[in-house]
Amino acid sequence: MGSSEWCLQKRDSFRSDSFSGNENVPETGCLSIIVLGASGDLAKKKTFPALFHLYCQGFLPPDEVHVFGYARTKISDDELRNRIRGYLVSSRSTSPSEDVSKFLQLIKYVSGSYDAAEGFQLLDKEIAKHEISKNSQEGSARRLFYLALPPSVYPSVCRMIRKYCMNKSDLGGWTRIVVEKPFGKDLDSAEQLSSQIGELFDEPQIYRIDHYLGKELVQNLLVLRFANRFFLPLWNRDNIDNVQIVFREDFGTEGRGGYFDEYGIIRDIIQNHLLQVLCLVAMEKPVSLKPEHIRDEKVKVLQSVLPIKDEEVVLGQYEGYRDDPTVPDHSNTPTFATVVLRIHNERWEGVPFILKAGKALNSRKAEIRVQFKEVPGDIFKCQKQGRNEFVIRLQPSEAIYMKLTVKKPGLEMSTVQSELDLSYGQRYQHVTIPEAYERLILDTIRGDQQHFVRRDELKAAWEIFTPLLHRIDKGEMKPIPYQPGSRGPAEADELLAKAGYVQTHGYIWIPPTL
Repeated sequence: MGSSEWCLQKRDSFRSDSFSGNENVPETGCLSIIVLGASGDLAKKKTFPALFHLYCQGFLPPDEVHVFGYARTKISDDELRNRIRGYLVSSRSTSPSEDVSKFLQLIKYVSGSYDAAEGFQLLDKEIAKHEISKNSQEGSARRLFYLALPPSVYPSVCRMIRKYCMNKSDLGGWTRIVVEKPFGKDLDSAEQLSSQIGELFDEPQIYRIDHYLGKELVQNLLVLRFANRFFLPLWNRDNIDNVQIVFREDFGTEGRGGYFDEYGIIRDIIQNHLLQVLCLVAMEKPVSLKPEHIRDEKVKVLQSVLPIKDEEVVLGQYEGYRDDPTVPDHSNTPTFATVVLRIHNERWEGVPFILKAGKALNSRKAEIRVQFKEVPGDIFKCQKQGRNEFVIRLQPSEAIYMKLTVKKPGLEMSTVQSELDLSYGQRYQHVTIPEAYERLILDTIRGDQQHFVRRDELKAAWEIFTPLLHRIDKGEMKPIPYQPGSRGPAEADELLAKAGYVQTHGYIWIPPTL
């Protein structure tokens, strides 16, 4: 198959395929996308560029779509456009400068408070003007509110949207809200936030975004597991010894120390991103690809996780972290953590799932590493070379490779470790992999909640980590200092060995060059 056939195809329509709650009513009205927090970093760097990429690919037709920015900052339409212009870069556009100009003309800015009626009444008035100009029948228009805001203002913003900015009736139209993590700091705060939003919107209207679920290789997990016969009999406790899900950054907090110190590496990365990946690695096959069937299976995995043992946790804090003036001098916040989770069910009993994340380490990568058990009756005496591993490299240099033992070329019957390698940069050279945010925003427009976190799923995730987090917050567990640019605390490698992971020495996977 030619590379061009793998390209993302433009659609004649970007309507909801089959997942909306109102399947019998055609969607005929225009679409308004409202970015709240429009002047902030998240909106500039992620939300608006994602919308621009969708526009360039034909998913946001200019005759149907209008984009509104809303924030407290008092600026004009043109000032907002100039602020985001530099972030709008697309390799998928045939005439980039022209597309940027046309896209920016779709954006209108409204200034107002997040907890007062006046601003939202004005916002509703501007949206209604757009809907009338597109000849949309009242109640048929669609309104998507993207909250690029801190969670502390979610309740007041949602109340204002509910009271002043909803569709007036239901003739195929809808109102949906997208909320960003963090969804609380522990079980109680997350449940309180869920209750406050849940009183105002139904669950099908709420899209809790975790951008890891929009990554290409994460979305490939279900296909790899359930569309390939040879994985089916192998993917269990009889064959797999341990699973690692790893997130490593080679830089520190870099100006975000004050924000990061409130949350730490477990809340920032492990409790959400890595735990979501674990669900997809460990879940049973769903009845179908409908969002609720998939999310049902993810919840079952989370509910099967045993309480975390203190001896299966290693915390670290890189030296120099507290030098940031926004970080308290005696901060106990971990910048590194290795946590072993154990799933109490028939498939995974006895298999450790090792979640590891850290900042200021010696490399940058995110990957899933499934290590298989040793071959019984090793006639080649090659066990010391390492075990078979199935690795999914999420970033950078997206790849899927299987590490295996082969005969070393030559006259001698000796063995060596090698790999079967699917590196995306080589195999799909002319395909641009979509950014996670553009994929997830498109899912929201279509009404597909498959890659979003459901309320009971969020609750189950916090139930796993809240006891550990409270012990850290109380100072009962201390992070171990480690050098920036290192692998992290040596105790983390010791924990991996105790959990059963066998490191391969003498073999390094090298991404193929084009």
